[in-house]
Amino acid sequence: MEIKYKNIVLRDMKESDIDDEIRWYTVETDWTHWDAPWEMEQEVLNFDPEKHREKELKKLSEPLEKVRWGFEIDTSDGVHIGSVSSYMINGDFEWTPLSKAKPGEKLFRTVGIGICESSFCEKGLGTEALAAFIKYLLDCGESEIYCQTWSGNLRMVRCAEKLGFSVCRRKENLRHVRGKDYDGLTFRLDCENFRNFLSKE
Repeated sequence: MEIKYKNIVLRDMKESDIDDEIRWYTVETDWTHWDAPWEMEQEVLNFDPEKHREKELKKLSEPLEKVRWGFEIDTSDGVHIGSVSSYMINGDFEWTPLSKAKPGEKLFRTVGIGICESSFCEKGLGTEALAAFIKYLLDCGESEIYCQTWSGNLRMVRCAEKLGFSVCRRKENLRHVRGKDYDGLTFRLDCENFRNFLSKE
């Protein structure tokens, strides 16, 4: 599947992306300072390129979900720069795998984005990619969409607000990053504001 929007293309993963991912965990690692850095520091230290390759090749051999959980991001001229992804949270805004949901429990789609090629950051491409992904999910029938970040990730906060998200939960001093405490933020999408954003683009 491929979705073209403005200056980006969302597409399904391919085998050549694995080499990019390995480079993003071993050389081009600036993105890990912003994408859940309380987890990523250890993940980068423990990263095993061959195990990662094996895991991703296995994933590529499996059938794709009808509604995609995420896409790779290319620029319009074919440079692979990162990915958009999604996961589910419960009514308490906690990550909940579908397999762990309680009977009858309502879960909510939560989106995330990583621009891993640092030379492509702060050019508006992340906002475009997330907008295209949200539109895809809404077109697939999602009615409530959330995103989560920490108050120190100002680029993600600005991106969320621009797209029509507003904070629905703030947990003060939840995250300790590089010697400082930051709030944990959960945003809920206002679909009307999002449609207004799209109409102005």
